[in-house]
Amino acid sequence: MKLDGGMREFIRRADAVFPRDYLSQPPARQREMYRELCRAFDRPRPAGLTVVERAVSAGAHEVPIRVYRPEGPARQACLLYMHGGGWVLGDLDSHDGVTAELAAKAGITVIAVDYRLAPEHPYPAAFEDSAAVLERVAAAAEDFGIDRARLGVGGDSAGGNLAAALCLRARARGGPALRAQVLIYPGLGLGMTEADEPEAGDAPLLSQDEMDYYARAYLGPSGKTDDPYAAPLLAGDFSGLPPAYVQAVEYDPLRHDAVAYAARLSAAGVLAELEVAPGLVHGHMRARFISAAAGRAFDNLCAATRRLLAV
Repeated sequence: MKLDGGMREFIRRADAVFPRDYLSQPPARQREMYRELCRAFDRPRPAGLTVVERAVSAGAHEVPIRVYRPEGPARQACLLYMHGGGWVLGDLDSHDGVTAELAAKAGITVIAVDYRLAPEHPYPAAFEDSAAVLERVAAAAEDFGIDRARLGVGGDSAGGNLAAALCLRARARGGPALRAQVLIYPGLGLGMTEADEPEAGDAPLLSQDEMDYYARAYLGPSGKTDDPYAAPLLAGDFSGLPPAYVQAVEYDPLRHDAVAYAARLSAAGVLAELEVAPGLVHGHMRARFISAAAGRAFDNLCAATRRLLAV
C-alpha cells in the first residue's frame, strides 16, 4: 500500500483507541469506543457558526437534529447530512467537527440527523428517520432560514447510503426537490451487487468482516435485501436523480460501490463527479489535520458541495 504519509499515523492512532477486535463487544460498548475514536481527532468548531439543537417528529418518536449555520444571507443553501458508522455507531457528536467545518467551508447550512441505530432499530428505521427530517426541512424551509430550491442530501459511509436512498425516494414521490447528493465513501451495495473492483478487499479501518457485521445489524440476520432503499445500487433506473459528487478513496472495500454508482448515474444522463483520492483509507475525513492528502480531499468535497448547491 502506498499510503499518504499522514495516513500511517492516523491508522496507528485510530487502532490505539478503536482496536480491531471491537466487533466482539456489545453495541453499547462499541459506541463508547467509537466516541473515544472521534474525540481523539476532534478540533474546535470554526468561528462564526450558529449551532442550534432541534428535533423533528417522526411518528411516535422525535429525531434529534443539529443545525449549523454560517454567517451569510437570510436564505442559505442547505445540506441534510447523515453520519457514518455502519448504521450501528455514531451520533450528532461523533461527526460534529466534520459537519461544522463543512458548513463553514462550503458556506451553507448543514443539518445533521441523529437517526435511530441498529441492531436495536434495524432497517428501515434509519431511513425513515432521515426521510422524516428531509420532509420537515423542505416543508419548513423559511423556519430553518434555508432556500428550498437549494436543498441537498449527503453523508459518509452508511450516511452516504441513506442520502442516496433519499434521492430514490424523492424521485418516486415527486419531491422534495433535491439539488444535489454528496456522498463520501458510501456503502451502496451491501454485498448485494457484484463488485466492480474486486481487488479492493480488506483495508485499514474497514474489513470485509466489519462490512458483513454492519449489513446483518442493519438488515437482519441474513444480511440480505432486494430493496433499493436499503441498497441503492439495486435500483434498476438511475435517471432523474440529483447531480452527484461521489468521493471514494484508494484503499477501501467500498470503493467499488462509489465507482459503480457514479458510472450508473452518468450512464443515465445524471451529472456525476467522481473523485477517487489516492493514498487514503476509509474514514479519512478524521485525518484531515494529520494528512495533507486527506485535507485536500476534504477541501475538494466542501468545494463540490458549494458548487452543486450554487452558493
